[in-house]
Amino acid sequence: MTTRYTKDHEWVSLEGDVVSIGITKHAAEQLGDVVFVELPDGGKSFAQGDDMAVVESVKAASDVYAPISGEIIETNQTIVDDPAKVNEDPEGAGWFVKIKISKPEEFEALMDEAAYKDFIA
Repeated sequence: MTTRYTKDHEWVSLEGDVVSIGITKHAAEQLGDVVFVELPDGGKSFAQGDDMAVVESVKAASDVYAPISGEIIETNQTIVDDPAKVNEDPEGAGWFVKIKISKPEEFEALMDEAAYKDFIA
């Protein structure tokens, strides 16, 4: 499994032709306590950069953008029911959606962990 990052503070983890997507630990810390998550419906397709989900905290509401083009094949209902999971494990159990990717080259263009760490430094 390979993980990449976006300038919008999302992580994208690739396994086969499916990516899991969520917000980074850095983003979760900046947001503060997450109180609401809205996810797209399964089967919906997105192009890279489209508004895909919404996350609201005690501080702010933020859009989550599709870091990669493809079709939603699974959403994490757990974080809708218990938004605090996003803060507890943002890069694990707090994942948002799984997408079957349609443009693998988009994944390769995202930042690796070292580049992301430099970006947030």
